Amino acid sequence: MKNLLILICCSLLVLGCKTEPKHSDDGHHSEEPRTINGENYSPYVGEFKAEPLPKNYDKPLWGDTHLHTSYSTDAGMIGNRLGPEEAYRVAKGEEVVASHGFPIKLIRPLDFLVISDHAENLGLAPMISESDPILMKYPFGKALHDLVKEGKGHDAFQKWVATVAMNTDSIDSPEMMETAWKRELNFADQYNEPGVFTAMIGFEWTSIATRETPGNLHRVVVFKDDADKASKVLPFSAFDSVDPEDLWNYMDEYEKNTGGSILAIAHNGNLSNGVMFPEEKRLNGMPIDKNYVETRARLEPLYEVTQIKGDGEAHPFMSPNDEFSNYGNWDKSDIAGLNPKEDWMLPMEYARSALQIGLQLEEKLGTNPYKFGMIGSTDAHTSLATTREENFFGKASHLEPEADRWEHVLIGSLSGDDSLSSYSYETIGAGLAAVWARENTREGIYDAMQNKETYATTGTRIIVRMFGGWDFTNDDLSSKDYIEKGYSKGVPMGGDISNAPDGKAPIFLVKTSKDVDGANLDRLQMIKGWIDSEGKRQERIYDLAVSDGRKIGEDGRCKTPVGNTVNIENASYTNSIGSTQFETLWTDPDFDSNLRAFYYVRVLEIPTPTWQAFDAKRFSTDMPDTVEMMAQERAYTSPIWYTPK
Repeated sequence: MKNLLILICCSLLVLGCKTEPKHSDDGHHSEEPRTINGENYSPYVGEFKAEPLPKNYDKPLWGDTHLHTSYSTDAGMIGNRLGPEEAYRVAKGEEVVASHGFPIKLIRPLDFLVISDHAENLGLAPMISESDPILMKYPFGKALHDLVKEGKGHDAFQKWVATVAMNTDSIDSPEMMETAWKRELNFADQYNEPGVFTAMIGFEWTSIATRETPGNLHRVVVFKDDADKASKVLPFSAFDSVDPEDLWNYMDEYEKNTGGSILAIAHNGNLSNGVMFPEEKRLNGMPIDKNYVETRARLEPLYEVTQIKGDGEAHPFMSPNDEFSNYGNWDKSDIAGLNPKEDWMLPMEYARSALQIGLQLEEKLGTNPYKFGMIGSTDAHTSLATTREENFFGKASHLEPEADRWEHVLIGSLSGDDSLSSYSYETIGAGLAAVWARENTREGIYDAMQNKETYATTGTRIIVRMFGGWDFTNDDLSSKDYIEKGYSKGVPMGGDISNAPDGKAPIFLVKTSKDVDGANLDRLQMIKGWIDSEGKRQERIYDLAVSDGRKIGEDGRCKTPVGNTVNIENASYTNSIGSTQFETLWTDPDFDSNLRAFYYVRVLEIPTPTWQAFDAKRFSTDMPDTVEMMAQERAYTSPIWYTPK
């Protein structure tokens, strides 16, 4: 493929800003930490300490598998001054000062982190800052360095953007890549504390299909291994290839040559204009075949279903009867704002419809390439894994807290049509990855990811667990040993059930509880998707439990909204409605043992203020009606699949 468009999604962060962002320089940020009228923007800095969780609290491991630091060129050259060390420190619960001056701290530490810096010109910004001699050997690298040192950082960034937009690596230095990669590996091993905090090794492959059809194909690549194995390869970049099948070849070669393990996580299908989950043709124009479906199923067990650039669970076009499918939909265009979205593209972009397409391909080719588990993450380019609405530090460093950040352009349309641009106010507060791992180690977390025993949230720490089988009883639900019974009598989320016993339908054991630091729960739902006897995609939603004495009708749905306690002016809410937990045993009333199907759980919180509402309060800003000031945070489990005889 010639004339390919790479990295536009991130490069354009700077092009649409109302104000010129700051860029990296050779100094250090030495200003006093900023406040707003004497108050910290992050409410958890200083002496704040979260209440300890009960000792018997059954919880997953929480993490972010998609965080960028100053080692990503599109982050480091537009103002991110924080490297991997600061990113790990924040994730582990320490307080740091963000790039533009505000102190930041999480409400609770994360359990694991994957720093996923872009492979393309990895480490360019810090090497410019350091006048690294390796960089200075290359004419293009020296030219960028000299511009930055002359105070022309914006010009340097534009010069770099112009080359990557033409799929040209004008530095092309394996030595520079190796130096930056070894630094990343050393930081990961330094901050990795088995049993306490896991620093998993990874990078992002940042492919966008073609200039004519710039569909997002990005993957985060995650290693199970320590630096001794990961150092035997360099990250695979979009300069090497924009075709995911070439990335898979790289992954297979890594495992073959090192004995290690590696997986990839696709993200932002909502910006792919129909190329993330193809039904018929691969990127190279060839038909989807047996090798494609088998390789993708083996190497891509997870999908990042929610992050700052929108939510990708469902869309009203495919799910008109789902009143909650209009959350965080980014559906204007491709990632570069060149081609408007068309309805036919949408099913190949969203998780629910992709899961259905996977069932159809399995019928045809024998393997389901889209048999993925769900996770959420941030995709923040700030080095800050912040996900809570009241502690939101933006997509990129130039969108850290400011009174007018909501109206900045995030990704400017290359077509010149402003209606296809993406704006800061359209971003959502980010996502979190929840993993039911046996232990907090690289091996434990990786194995749980490979087994798809994971789920996604839109930023809060909702607890949810699901098992499926044929013989669960109410005694299992109420048992103190329900987890052991779940494994012994069935399968967890991410698992498979098959060959239905005569006269039986699958039974699901589901328990969920609220974030101890967050909002009460509105409802617990089961999402079922299947392929009917004519090969057509079908879906149905069942409300399994609802709060506040509301009723579920004979159709399996509760039509009464939970209510609303949000005070937008004060950016507050109360937990006077909703429930703290739900648990249920549910049997599919419409089961057909001859049809392939999947089941996943969605949990919804009561309405709460968004980050935009918190900004409006803190900065005394009047937001227009187009800005979402409240939302219902949620969780999505990985599915359990049913396969007939």
